[in-house]
Amino acid sequence: MSIPIRSLNNVEFDPKEGYLVLLDGVKTRTLTAGTVKTFAQTLRVMALSKELVKGDDIATKREAYYVSKNWGDARFHEQPESDNVIDDLEAMFGVNREILGFIPEEKGGAVSGNLVVIDADPETGKEIKIDCSKMGSGAYSIPNSVENLQFETKAKFILAIETAGMHQRLVKHGYWKKANCILISMGGVPTRACRRFIRRLSDSAKLPVYGFVDGDMYGWANIYRTLKVGSGNAAHINKFFCVPNARLFGITTDDIIKYDLPTHPLSEIDIKRGEDALKNDPFIKQYPSWQKNIRELIKMKKRAEQQALAKHGLNYVMEKYLPDKLKDESTWLP
Repeated sequence: MSIPIRSLNNVEFDPKEGYLVLLDGVKTRTLTAGTVKTFAQTLRVMALSKELVKGDDIATKREAYYVSKNWGDARFHEQPESDNVIDDLEAMFGVNREILGFIPEEKGGAVSGNLVVIDADPETGKEIKIDCSKMGSGAYSIPNSVENLQFETKAKFILAIETAGMHQRLVKHGYWKKANCILISMGGVPTRACRRFIRRLSDSAKLPVYGFVDGDMYGWANIYRTLKVGSGNAAHINKFFCVPNARLFGITTDDIIKYDLPTHPLSEIDIKRGEDALKNDPFIKQYPSWQKNIRELIKMKKRAEQQALAKHGLNYVMEKYLPDKLKDESTWLP
């Protein structure tokens, strides 16, 4: 079996596609006396996938691990072993693992605003319309698999928000009505389901996506970067999950200065993460504006959270900050 190597050393940023793509590096899994167990495990996971697809069923990665306890000598002793085989199959077949029947454990994200999600009743197949503008103080929860969803919206853009708290504030005060947008809480690094939902919604409704994260290296190089261009380890499925048309609103280093935001010291880990990004990250290396932003943050040795805008008033974020950003595209980052 020939399996693409899933690492940052085997990817490059493709400006035309807008995300990290795999290069030609592959590893082989050959049936020999020394590899018979791994080879057998791979075949058993393939057989399980076939059963799931044929029976229109699903299994989480955790469930797949426990199913293997019936496989005798081919069973997995730890879940990371089975997770790795599932990811290898995903890369080998060139499809996302949800199509193979394996779904993620984590919650997908929360959605509010001018959007109707069209789903189907799992028993009858009858169409179900879910109006995200009528969730009261709550929000629509993105399901683990979003492949069959359809959308109706007249919104102008999607605002992808790092924290659940900021999302809740904007929902509480009806920001989506004023700006005619869709608010999506990523809850940190966005899950596969959340990224796939945003990608499918953006593509089908032709909507731009704006990222709103903390002004630090984790918010930029982990949360936003994963949303926009994916990761090296998952480069084989970036074409399904990343959102190439995303732009970053903030928080930027310029925002920290312009809005005189309260800050916290930049940790040594953050500084190292920034230096590594400047040196090794194919996405960061592609854009001088990102390099400038990161260098300025390292020089300042400070970071700022989204909630720091509350210094100027609890609702300053939607009364002043976001309207300012919408008016001035020159303040955004790619």
